[in-house]
Amino acid sequence: MTSKDIAIKVENISKVYRIGLKEQMHDSFARTALEFLRSPLKNYRKYRSLYKFDDISSDQNQNPGNNSSDIIWAVRDVSFEVKKGEVLGIIGRNGAGKSTLLKILSKITDPTSGSAEIRGRVSSLLEVGTGFHQELTGRENVYLNGTILGMKKSEVDAKFDEIVDFSGVEKFLDTPVKRYSSGMKVRLAFAVAAHLEPEILIIDEVLAVGDAAFQKKCLNKMQDVGQKGRTVLFVSHNMAAVTRLCDRAILLDEGGIMANGPSRQIVSRYLRSDLVTTAAREWPDPDKAPSGPVARLRAVRARSEDGQISDVFDIRKPIRIEMEYDVLQSDFVLLPHFGLITEEDKCAFITVDQDPTWRRRARPAGCYVSTAWIPGNLLSEGTLSVICSLLTLNPDTVQFVEESTIGFRVVDALDGESARGDYAKEIPGVVRPLLKWETKLSDRTREAS
Repeated sequence: MTSKDIAIKVENISKVYRIGLKEQMHDSFARTALEFLRSPLKNYRKYRSLYKFDDISSDQNQNPGNNSSDIIWAVRDVSFEVKKGEVLGIIGRNGAGKSTLLKILSKITDPTSGSAEIRGRVSSLLEVGTGFHQELTGRENVYLNGTILGMKKSEVDAKFDEIVDFSGVEKFLDTPVKRYSSGMKVRLAFAVAAHLEPEILIIDEVLAVGDAAFQKKCLNKMQDVGQKGRTVLFVSHNMAAVTRLCDRAILLDEGGIMANGPSRQIVSRYLRSDLVTTAAREWPDPDKAPSGPVARLRAVRARSEDGQISDVFDIRKPIRIEMEYDVLQSDFVLLPHFGLITEEDKCAFITVDQDPTWRRRARPAGCYVSTAWIPGNLLSEGTLSVICSLLTLNPDTVQFVEESTIGFRVVDALDGESARGDYAKEIPGVVRPLLKWETKLSDRTREAS
């Protein structure tokens, strides 16, 4: 890949901030008075130190612990390249450094060290109303943004009607932006950023402000922008949108790049990092396996509909949870069961073995695999851990109970037939079943007509 093919080249960028520390409280009047007299000089030194980082260790990457306690590395030694026409997703936890990195690339803030080379006209949408003058009207701000991007008035004129139609704020176009709601601001800001044809479009997690219909329009527009050969940097916590829009993704953690690769692979790794367990767990050593006198656990696994072990599942697809175990003694009626626990440590549900083949029947000794099928469009989006347990009936005797044996994540999608429908924001609840709905005119309406 030649340098002409590169839109963005980032080399060892770092950004350091100095934070305030808790002031020490004195327990005597004399010491408090002395501290008051010293405070002007102390405050002056603190102000001077805000932009000087002489106390940072020269071997910052090898020994970060040597640095001062009031130093925060928002971005640390980040390097990557983005090809022209590539749509790159940037994901990570809150505080991972995503927004700081985009602010550096948008030239809103300077890096402490390192450099970024950007080839092309950049349009950024990092927060609601980015680049808007609050006293100017929506119409004036459209032309202001076009001028900032280096466009001629005739070029903005050619796109103006399309921008207004996309934003849906035509009625308020000649109203000062300061009187817009947050949703109106983000609609107009996105319409301007996407339609004024920048070569590079940088978008932070701002689409959550818009309503569901507008979010879908934005995602479709970004997909269209990428297909037209323009470069897009997209930061989002919506993993379905990242996998849909981006061929490649970067995972940031504590200011550094944790992973860089195909978006589905990186998203899967990110989701796995939130789990304390994996999608499969085995006990090859019988002496260490959860066990009772009648039954011993061998393995617990989460599989997709086609039998693949996975820790990420589409909310619309079935999930199979299987328990492999040894029956050590014959002539006992067994009851394998699973419990699914949410991230908030609440029980989503308990499911017990209902297979008619062995219900109320004693099982001979041997190795068994019991599988519970969770239908698609039942669970809500989120992370779940699995409790695996087995007991004998009559008398009820617990053979083993193993908490958090495995974990997996259910991921929602903005497209397709799911219980989400046309609503794109967060939906609470442990389950999200796809129910049949029916709407018709009532008899009152017919009588009135």
